[in-house]
Amino acid sequence: MAAPDRLGKYEVTEVLGKGAMGVVYKAFDPNIRRTVALKTIRKELIDDDDRAASMLARFKNEAQAAGRLSHPGIVAVYEYGEERDLAYIAMEYVQGNPLREYFNRGTRFEDRDAISIMAQLLDALAYAHEQGVYHRDVKPANLIVMTNGRLKVADFGIARIDSSNLTQIGAIMGTPGYMAPEQYAGADVDWRADVFSAGVVFYQLLTGVKPFAGSAESIAYKVCYETPPTPSEVDPERIQAKYDAVVMRAMAKKAEARFPTAQAFRTAVLTAYAAPVSPTVSEETVITEIVPTTVRIEPTSPSANSGPSRSQASDSSPTPAKTTQPPPGWDPAVLKSVEGHLARFVGPVAKVMIKRAGLQTTDLDALYGILAESLATDAERKSFLATRAQVSGAPPPKPQPGARTGTVEASTLLAARLAGAQLTPELVAAATKKLTARVGPIAKVVVKKAALQATTAQQFYTLLAESLPTETERVRFLEELGKS
Repeated sequence: MAAPDRLGKYEVTEVLGKGAMGVVYKAFDPNIRRTVALKTIRKELIDDDDRAASMLARFKNEAQAAGRLSHPGIVAVYEYGEERDLAYIAMEYVQGNPLREYFNRGTRFEDRDAISIMAQLLDALAYAHEQGVYHRDVKPANLIVMTNGRLKVADFGIARIDSSNLTQIGAIMGTPGYMAPEQYAGADVDWRADVFSAGVVFYQLLTGVKPFAGSAESIAYKVCYETPPTPSEVDPERIQAKYDAVVMRAMAKKAEARFPTAQAFRTAVLTAYAAPVSPTVSEETVITEIVPTTVRIEPTSPSANSGPSRSQASDSSPTPAKTTQPPPGWDPAVLKSVEGHLARFVGPVAKVMIKRAGLQTTDLDALYGILAESLATDAERKSFLATRAQVSGAPPPKPQPGARTGTVEASTLLAARLAGAQLTPELVAAATKKLTARVGPIAKVVVKKAALQATTAQQFYTLLAESLPTETERVRFLEELGKS
């Protein structure tokens, strides 16, 4: 499709980027003589499709959300319009590159630049939240580092405005790895989802890696149920532990456990840094050339992001923390053997993963189960679990008593009724329904993982119970299954 010469009053001069649903043009406003960016969407692609029509609604929502914001750290929106077969948003023309481009290049940010980016980001988010606007898709692709070192937050396409009902409870929107747990659960979302996403960005700025990586389903499970290594564990020689508490609080699973506001998060970041903060990213770090990009017009969703992308090219295994002592109760030779098998799939981070898993159990089979859950694909999990028979040395320690006796007792109540029972589609469907009532849409991921690991109905139910956050919930869940 040829570029138009004009859209409304705007004179189109060149193409800045392309997406599946539209194109972003550079244009000129002759009335007030300024350069703008025109983000377009092709209306003929949406007229006969309800899902695509929802995209247009969110396209308009972006203009409404960003249009009410006036902040130096937020890309300004000037106008929404429609002409011929295109709908468009006229917005501020920004010269710079997304933070994603820096990660794609393997840029390692010094503290001064990481803190500058976070201070600018959180200042912009705090302002937006004060206006009742929550971004809900904070990620490197939407953070533009201008050639002058200033940061601009872009793309409010799935933002929520006050009590807007544009998005319904149960809908999952955002980007895997950056979405908060409540977004995966399809629950109510507020400004604290932005705090979580900004925490993920901070983690990546410090470590150079994402805290949650893998397939879309694997990421969903990790975000909701697993705690990543702290930044200083990832690279203890380079990253100071003073940032750990700040990052991990921002990425807390429960919204109420995070910083109450973006401003409070910003204050904690600056307090940990304890030095003057630069208002811009340093000249030696800024990418001065403008890198062509493919612009994503349609709103992001887990399914839309499950395939390969340029941003995924920046994923790499973090450097493990140096550990000289094994977790209590473990034979170092046994853990070293397991580490060798696990490293084939995850690289040097295997050492960190085994240390963390070894603190949760002293049973070798349980250790293998915990580690297998962190692998990205079913094939990898199967291959890794097959190495259990190859681990030699000291016999595996016996599990210590305590921890989850309530769950064990409740599970035992199922034993008589389910003794020898095999998994059936009916059992899986019924369990999915009951678990969904407790944890939301993420239940489907949990059920799939449990069904792959279990060989009996009782094992399946017990694995499902392990996904619940408290002992009380686990016991009640198993008791409920036992009565069904």
